[in-house]
Order: sequence, then structure tokens, then C-alpha cells
Amino acid sequence: MLENISFANPEFFWLLALLPIALLWYIFKRKEQTATLKISSIQGFNTSSLLPKLKPILFFFRLLALAAIIVAMARPQTEDISTRTKTTKGIDIVMAIDVSSSMLARDLKPNRLSALKEVAADFIKKRPNDRIGIVEYAGEAFTKTPITSDKSIVLSSLKGITYGQLNDGTAIGMGLATSVNRLKESKAISKIIILLTDGVNNSGFIEPQTAADLAIEFGIKTYTIGIGTNGNAPSPIAYNPDGSFRYGMRQVEIDEALLQDIAKVTGGKYFRATNNKKLEAIYDEINKLEKTEIEEFKYYKYEEKYRPWIFIAGILLLLEWLLRNTLFRSFV
Repeated sequence: MLENISFANPEFFWLLALLPIALLWYIFKRKEQTATLKISSIQGFNTSSLLPKLKPILFFFRLLALAAIIVAMARPQTEDISTRTKTTKGIDIVMAIDVSSSMLARDLKPNRLSALKEVAADFIKKRPNDRIGIVEYAGEAFTKTPITSDKSIVLSSLKGITYGQLNDGTAIGMGLATSVNRLKESKAISKIIILLTDGVNNSGFIEPQTAADLAIEFGIKTYTIGIGTNGNAPSPIAYNPDGSFRYGMRQVEIDEALLQDIAKVTGGKYFRATNNKKLEAIYDEINKLEKTEIEEFKYYKYEEKYRPWIFIAGILLLLEWLLRNTLFRSFV
């Protein structure tokens, strides 16, 4: 009966300390009220009845009834808690992903683009309360997915990213500017771009510095990631007769100074990912740096459980009264 029960007024349990005192008082008074008679023989008396010896049970019934009443006064109740959360500070995020041919380099496993997609998918799943969009860029840029809170759409779009949909090249300025365009009208308190590339700006008609100035104007923070090992990496260098890529060692060229400058002027941070684990660690760090504030509301529903104790007390008092006026009537 007391499983998962709490008490609204537990201070009433101090009254239970009076019950042992009442018991001692009863024992003391009973000895005082018991008369003694000295006779030479008790053969003339019928002493087979146990009722006189059972008379104290009436007092125990009364004590138990008082104990039940005290428990009822303590207000036993069950508690049902329901929790709801409200996002009080949402973040809008655009992931600008380089999809040039160099992203097929195999210094990350199985290649840079596939490694990025796997890590980015995990990042998206860890941001359930934010809106996320995807921009692809190579020699040009376009919006793969506008910012949305539907993570299934974002994950599906991310999975569908492949090389060959855009002209080859690395238009960092175009990728950043397109990302800014997706966020400039956002009403979110915090707006960020995660721009990843493995090369230098060599395409597009918007300079990266100009795109960075736009990000500053609209209050958009940019995290930049340079992906690729230091030195040479196995990269596509030509096509085979069957249309597949032929791989050879190529020098990794990343304009780190540019990426560092973009991150600095927009209030972001620059990272360098030279392997799969470092890439994963970078997205984990960004996830920790950009926290969405969540307000939690708890609703408490109480159900009173004192009625069964009142019922028990009533049964005990009724039983005591019936026994006192029937079986024990001649002994009262």
C-alpha cells in the first residue's frame, strides 16, 4: 500500500510516538483496576472461558485505528511527473560542404567526402532542437537543403551528396556567400556556418573576404575546417577508360591563412582535420561550443491515498465497538 507513496504532511507521524505512551498507560491502569480475591479453593468457579484474557484486544484495535488515522493525516499520495521542454535559444546552422574532385582523396577513409558525410550525419543527430541547412559548392555553389528542423530531410540530403553535380573547382567565396544568403533573414538568436574545404579559392565571382564581410553584417559566425593530411595524398588525377578515376599522389594545398581569417573576423574558429578521428573531434567541439538553451517544465499530478486509511480506521473502530457490546459486554 505504501509503494511509490510520498507524504504531503509527514510531520503528523510524530503523533505515533504517543501510541507507546498510551499502551503503557493502559497496562498501568489495567493493573490498578484489577481486583484480587483470596479464597481457599477455586473449584466452584468456571474459568474455562478465554474472553476475559482477550479483552485487551479491544484496546489494540483502538490503537491501530489511531495509527491509521495518523497515517491518513500525513496525506499519503502518489506523484506523476510529466516533463516538457521548450527551446529558448534556437540555433540556425548551415553546413557548407566542398564537393570538388579533390574531396575524393583517400587520405581519410574511405575518402574525404565519405568521411565528412558520416561525421556530419552524427553531428546533425546531436542537434535535435536546431534548424540545419546544407550548401554544396565546388566551382559554383547551390543550396542543397534550406534550413529546416526536419532532420530526416537534412540527413537524406546529406546522404545524397556526390561528386559531379557541379563544375569542378573550389569557390570558397561562393560557398560562404550562398550560406550567408540562407541565414540572413533568420530570426534565430544564434546563426552559424560550418564551412569545410580541402583546397584554395580558385573559382567563382565572389571573393571570400567579401562573403566574410556579409557574414559579419548579418551577425553570422563561421567555423572553418581545412580537411586533408599534411604533404601528399592519393587523389584523382585522370579518368580511366571506364570513366572511373585514376589516382596518384598530389600535394595537399589548403589556404589556411584565408580560413583562419574568415573564422577570426566572424567570431568563429578554424580547425584542421588530417584524419577521420580529428574530423570527428572537430565536430564534437563545435557541438559543445554552440549550445542550444533548453527550458524544462515539469508538471506534477498528485493522487490522494488517505481514503483507504480512513476506511481501515473506521473498520477497526466499528469492530472494537461491536465486540465491546457483544462478546465482551459482561466484562466491560
